[in-house]
Amino acid sequence: MRSASATIHGAVSLVNALGNGNGATLGTTLSTTVRVSSMPGRGIAINTRNQSAKMIILTIQNVVPAAELERSKIDVWVNSQVPTGCGLKSSSATSTAVAMACSTIFNPDIGERKMLLAGIDASIRSGVSMSGAYDDACACYYGGINMTHNPRMTLLNRVKTSPDLRVVIFVPDDRNRKNIRDLKKMDHVLGTAWRLAMDGRYWDAMVMNGIAMSAVLGPDPYLLNSLMSTGALASSLSGNGPAVATVVREGEVRDVEKVLQPLSGHIIVTAVNNTRAYSHEL
Repeated sequence: MRSASATIHGAVSLVNALGNGNGATLGTTLSTTVRVSSMPGRGIAINTRNQSAKMIILTIQNVVPAAELERSKIDVWVNSQVPTGCGLKSSSATSTAVAMACSTIFNPDIGERKMLLAGIDASIRSGVSMSGAYDDACACYYGGINMTHNPRMTLLNRVKTSPDLRVVIFVPDDRNRKNIRDLKKMDHVLGTAWRLAMDGRYWDAMVMNGIAMSAVLGPDPYLLNSLMSTGALASSLSGNGPAVATVVREGEVRDVEKVLQPLSGHIIVTAVNNTRAYSHEL
């Protein structure tokens, strides 16, 4: 039997890519670990309750050569700190980690780009993601701030940011999402946010993204204003929500928590992640 483990991290949005295809994301230290084991036999067993089994199976099929699939029984275990279904990049983290662990055992020469695209293609074909979220996959895999053009799956810039920053995440109890097609109405605002990010004004970009998101998907602009009044660097809906992410200096975490505590939901405090995902054979 051969086994491999891959550890990757979640992320939050700075600029939502669904408006015009340009996305910017920031890595967090919320981790996802995937363990893959292979033995003689046939079939794929998925051991997770929160992630799409179809997405995981398609990722495996994209990485593992067909001949190996015919003679291997593959077991997959997923252990994740990243909440699912709320814009915190859980599916990108899981699909990429599955691709990493499988490539370690079956296809070590696959290369980073093909490995990332394996998970992205699986996310699209399984219906988990509309675009595959190349920006999300890059932030989860590389860490730091990543700026991408998603339609062409191109990484345009990647930078590290201060490890002393914290990300305060609010996940509301109401997980209902609004119609993301309305984001097209905010193309011009998201375009402005994107230009700010490309100029290195990442927190201004996130604030502008928050303005665009609140007009279409939420949260209430009053909440964003209250969060920013604490001295936060930026605050915005993450992805398509409903989670709200606020970037703060370490000493301001408590003030942000005070704003969020009266609301119905739970708070997660995490740090910025600048480190690349890693995998190894067990």
